[in-house]
Amino acid sequence: MTRKERHVVPNKDGGWDSKRENAERASKHFEKKEDAMDWSREKSKSEGSELIPHKKDGTIQNPDSHGNDPNPPKDK
Repeated sequence: MTRKERHVVPNKDGGWDSKRENAERASKHFEKKEDAMDWSREKSKSEGSELIPHKKDGTIQNPDSHGNDPNPPKDK
């Protein structure tokens, strides 16, 4: 089973986009990353997907799982 992912990525024209994995177009565009994260977190929870925010340079920053994580933390 593959996991679903939602990414918050910088837009080349400025601002931030919320995108589903492998999507060419953004689900929604935001001027501020904080707004993109808030909206994307709610969508991720309703979809049961992994939320993967990116930094301005494109690297991944603190992913957050809202679904069936195939590798849950062992300290539960």
